[in-house]
Amino acid sequence: MTATEPTTNAFGQRLGRPVDWTPARPPERATLQGTGVRLEPIGPQHVDDLHAAVCGEDDEQIWTYLFWERPRDREAMAQIASHGAADPGQVMYAIVPVETGRAAGFCSLMRIDPAMGSIEVGGIAFGRRLQRSRAATEAMALLMRHVFDDLGYRRYEWKCDSLNASSRRAAIRLGFIWEGRFRNAVVYKGRNRDTDWFSITDGEWPRVSRALDDWLDDRNFDAMGRQRVRLAARPQEQ
Repeated sequence: MTATEPTTNAFGQRLGRPVDWTPARPPERATLQGTGVRLEPIGPQHVDDLHAAVCGEDDEQIWTYLFWERPRDREAMAQIASHGAADPGQVMYAIVPVETGRAAGFCSLMRIDPAMGSIEVGGIAFGRRLQRSRAATEAMALLMRHVFDDLGYRRYEWKCDSLNASSRRAAIRLGFIWEGRFRNAVVYKGRNRDTDWFSITDGEWPRVSRALDDWLDDRNFDAMGRQRVRLAARPQEQ
């Protein structure tokens, strides 16, 4: 029997593997600095950039699966940012590519449970300049490293509407494992949401971390900034 296998008690009942566990730390509202992108705790200084990046009429599809409606004016975007900055149950970040220094999207750490070591990334909105970009992937990698390496979490969650094909693809590309579907889980914007659950555990993180490091390495991009090898952070199919 290995240390990772279940044990059995005196009644013949199977027990989960022993865990030498110290509760994780809650995330603080601090900037996470990467090479090509940084994550800044959201604030009023980001509102103008975000209004320009994700709130235009041609950005409607960005908001389809978010809980908010697309902000029609600066004040509506300011209200989202203000709530994210003040909510004690989450840390909301503005995603700022270093090249421009202007916020181009946002995301949050939420459903934070330090005692159990579980935390979720959600509320993700990438403006057009972030979509399918190296900076977007680095932003997600920064959060993962912070959660696992700095704060000591055991479980990192990603949840989305089961009909949100782009979010499902992104989760799998980043190395998350699909765990199942919670039917009739949420009502939002007057419609039903069946929620798909994905996660990365601390045991899987070393593999995912290596895959992200390899993909983000400068050698993986040509002179035009195009990837040479696609990201494959998920395990190989058996």
